[in-house]
Amino acid sequence: MKPEIINLPKILDKRGNLSFFEHPNQLPFEICRTYWIYDVPGGEVRGSHAFKEQHEFIVALSGSFDIVLNDGEKEEKFSLNRSYEGLFIPKMYWRRLENFSTNSLALIVSDSLYNASDYIRNFEEFKKLKNEI
Repeated sequence: MKPEIINLPKILDKRGNLSFFEHPNQLPFEICRTYWIYDVPGGEVRGSHAFKEQHEFIVALSGSFDIVLNDGEKEEKFSLNRSYEGLFIPKMYWRRLENFSTNSLALIVSDSLYNASDYIRNFEEFKKLKNEI
């Protein structure tokens, strides 16, 4: 599996637009956990870790931010700034969220419950594990 931007349905209405995601139509996994990141001070970075098993889907519900992914060899940057698209991140990708705009809101859904042992917080350890796959 590779990271990919997923375009979500956009229902236009003069009273306000509506978008959604669900499994299996938009998401390649069933949602087990949902959390959000907000009130990020200017210049701060979130993430800076990888998951051994967890898959995630991230949407910028408000504002904008960048997600920098590393597969152990190269980096790729995704800019999220529309609430009708999100980024699917499979397991074993190092991720860093940065460049948060004022009042941005990042919604993250995961296929797993929180599990501290699933996190890889050292980049060199991540590269070593990635090379073993």
